[in-house]
Amino acid sequence: MAEVMSKKELHPKDYRAVVFQDEAAGFAFLTKSTAKSEETIKWEDGNEYPLVKVQISSASHPFFTGEEKIIDTEGRVDRFKARAKKAEKLKEALENKAKKAAKEAKKKADKK
Repeated sequence: MAEVMSKKELHPKDYRAVVFQDEAAGFAFLTKSTAKSEETIKWEDGNEYPLVKVQISSASHPFFTGEEKIIDTEGRVDRFKARAKKAEKLKEALENKAKKAAKEAKKKADKK
């Protein structure tokens, strides 16, 4: 049967100072955490701390910055723009073809 843990044993005890670095914004902050890391960084106070790299933080998240940024790591935005451009060209080509057919139909009607 599994042992029942008390509330005191439930929470981690290995809190230590850790630097979190937002790679997108070039922003870093020092806080206490239990996050594991193999990397270290020398901080402003001259001490070396474990480094945890994050992709987004309050320095780069649109909710906190008030700016809309599109973070596109897989080229989805570029593919969407290319499809939209292709669709616009096709639409123009069909409109030109329809205009040309209408002119020819009008010429035939005028000859009769």
